[in-house]
Amino acid sequence: MSLTAVQGRTGPEPVARVLVVDDERALARLIAGYLTKAGMAAQVCHSGPEAVEAAREAQPDLIILDLGLPGMDGVEVCRRVRTFSDCYIVMLTARDDEIDKLVGLSVGADDYVTKPFSPRELIARVQAMLRRPRAGPVAHTVTEEPARVFGDLVIDAAGREVHVAGAQIELTPTEFDILGVLSARPKLAFSRAQLIEDVWGSAWSGDERLVDVHVGHLRRKLGDDPTSPRYVRTVRGVGYRMGSGE
Repeated sequence: MSLTAVQGRTGPEPVARVLVVDDERALARLIAGYLTKAGMAAQVCHSGPEAVEAAREAQPDLIILDLGLPGMDGVEVCRRVRTFSDCYIVMLTARDDEIDKLVGLSVGADDYVTKPFSPRELIARVQAMLRRPRAGPVAHTVTEEPARVFGDLVIDAAGREVHVAGAQIELTPTEFDILGVLSARPKLAFSRAQLIEDVWGSAWSGDERLVDVHVGHLRRKLGDDPTSPRYVRTVRGVGYRMGSGE
């Protein structure tokens, strides 16, 4: 396997690790260069099998993943990576095709960017995503936030854990972030634009239907019937809010 590593700036703060996967070598190097200038450590590979191996070995914080790859396409790479990593995944697609976007997101991608794109915009999205809180050891404080309970649904916001009827539910970081925003203010109906602002950040730009895709996957994992949801309810003409669980 041939991998090219580009190290970002070193310093007292941990350097974010980003894996760039694209068979267009010049584009991959270009993206890696922008990441390095932004203070991140970038690693580059050019095929699906290499990507899975690199993700397992390097444990990146985020993967920029092209959809069309030799050896294994980006959707299958994403599916396999999700079996051992909760890192953020941004899919790159050469076609502005809704099916590609939905398929990519259905296996756990957090965002997508359609080629051609501005490298600066891509880096801005990456930076905004990496600023979001991640799962990890919870600091012990004098006062800890109590669990958020909605019927059988229990959300531990600090520990980033979700249980339904006592069974732990595995969510992607983006799915948990959406649930976290909704459950923090359960009486408020959030528009898609508000959810994008709170979860993806102001640097994000794209199709607001991205929210609907993630909510659909979230409901499926929670066992929430979309025609009669108990937990994540649709507010017609607005967006979504948390249900009472009753």
